[in-house]
Amino acid sequence: MACVVYSGAVVGLSGKIVDVEADILGSGLPNFILVGLPDTAVKESRNRVESALKNSGFSPPYAHGRVTINLAPADLPKAGPLYDLPIALSFLAVSGQIEVSWKEKMFIGELSLSGDVRSVHGILSLVVCAKRCGIQEVYVPKANVREASVVEDISVIGVASLRELVLHLSGKEKIIPTVFSETKEIYSIDDETVEDGDFAFIKGQDHAKRALEIAAAGGHNILLSGPPGSGKTLLARAMATILPDLNREESLEVTTIYSVSGKLSQERFLLKQRPFRSPHHSSSAVALIGGGSDPKPGEITLAHRGVLFLDEFPEFSRSVLENLRQPLEEGFVTISRSKQTIEFPARFVLVAAMNPCPCGNAGDPERICSCTGAQRQRYIQKLSGPLLDRIDLQIEVPRLKVEKLQSKSSLVSERSREVRIRVENAREKQRNRFQNEKFSLNSELSTKAIEQYCQLDEDSKEILKKAISRLRLSPRGYYRLIKTARTIADLEGEEKIKSQYLAEAIQYRFHCDY
Repeated sequence: MACVVYSGAVVGLSGKIVDVEADILGSGLPNFILVGLPDTAVKESRNRVESALKNSGFSPPYAHGRVTINLAPADLPKAGPLYDLPIALSFLAVSGQIEVSWKEKMFIGELSLSGDVRSVHGILSLVVCAKRCGIQEVYVPKANVREASVVEDISVIGVASLRELVLHLSGKEKIIPTVFSETKEIYSIDDETVEDGDFAFIKGQDHAKRALEIAAAGGHNILLSGPPGSGKTLLARAMATILPDLNREESLEVTTIYSVSGKLSQERFLLKQRPFRSPHHSSSAVALIGGGSDPKPGEITLAHRGVLFLDEFPEFSRSVLENLRQPLEEGFVTISRSKQTIEFPARFVLVAAMNPCPCGNAGDPERICSCTGAQRQRYIQKLSGPLLDRIDLQIEVPRLKVEKLQSKSSLVSERSREVRIRVENAREKQRNRFQNEKFSLNSELSTKAIEQYCQLDEDSKEILKKAISRLRLSPRGYYRLIKTARTIADLEGEEKIKSQYLAEAIQYRFHCDY
């Protein structure tokens, strides 16, 4: 009689229940057959399971004749080594070596040849799926137990070895479930954290700092343009120091992404700080957007709820940059393949930095540009109009004079924590205003929502009319100006959008094409 043990598969960022069925045929040569659309890692589990069972003191499959393992549903691709543990348990049950009620239990884990249970990716997605499907107990590798315990109202049990698990299921040696305690746990993104860019230690560039504050407060995209060495990269990295921490819901959302991507460990299991991703300009479209035969998140999804910094913006391939249009507009990216279509979240703040020309000296009053007009034109044309239209703030970062660099008044500027307080207050205003909406930041406002939450007086409408004529703004640019003005008003603690806030938003929209 066949036996069924529950496990799970990660599809995109979501988990799905997988039934691991085992059956023994009384006749035929000894064989261990695995079906159900397994990939190479799953097919190789036969060898790992046989050795793990033998070395754990159990009778292996080849001693029982023809053994068939089916991973259902059969049309769902199965990837990774996480099925080792449920495969071993389903065989032990069907061969009569263990008698357990498998209802309301899920098992996840890779087996070593000695029978130890190793960590796997995507645990958080699978535990959330188990809870949603009414499963009461989830058995995970001991190395993943802290990550799995983040999910509330479900019993999470960490397993170190196959033998230990069998003793627990048989009632001989109980394993105590792990309970998550937020007050005792560590929140970090470690290598993604930027700590050396406090605003107070960046000399000058007050205009750029103000623009970054607005971008952080409302979730607006920003482009920094200026000569080499003017501080664009330092300013971009400093933005990470003025962003508020993730709330509980956002933290689980971001942690799930990093879990599926295999970027969590026992020390990094619940992320609190907003991610800061800075891919190199040689990155491919798949690396930036995500994809592959088995679609995985790209850099824009790893930057979800945080910052995506693209340095040397025009040096990225134009075809790669054009892929940013959908996520910048809609907050997600859709990866389509012949067998499936997966949607990855990508609600990030784009911070881009670029030189004004290939040599970097165009527009600099103290240096001579060596580029021809055609070279400058080709350089700028790498950035399409529709892409630039999706960037709310476009500012110039001029080179600092030597007197400013040698000035000893390096601490006259505000510290990042002071700016961060204003950003947090502005975001709190937005959360309260949009508490009945599906969005929480001004940058996410739809056209209909703009009409409701961004009322303009006659003076402001007249200023907008002149700006459209002068800057030749598209309808998208028109609405993005209003959203930026809404954020400036929130930073100033005002509910109404005054004309001076709109005027300030307009000055950030101008981008010099040299």
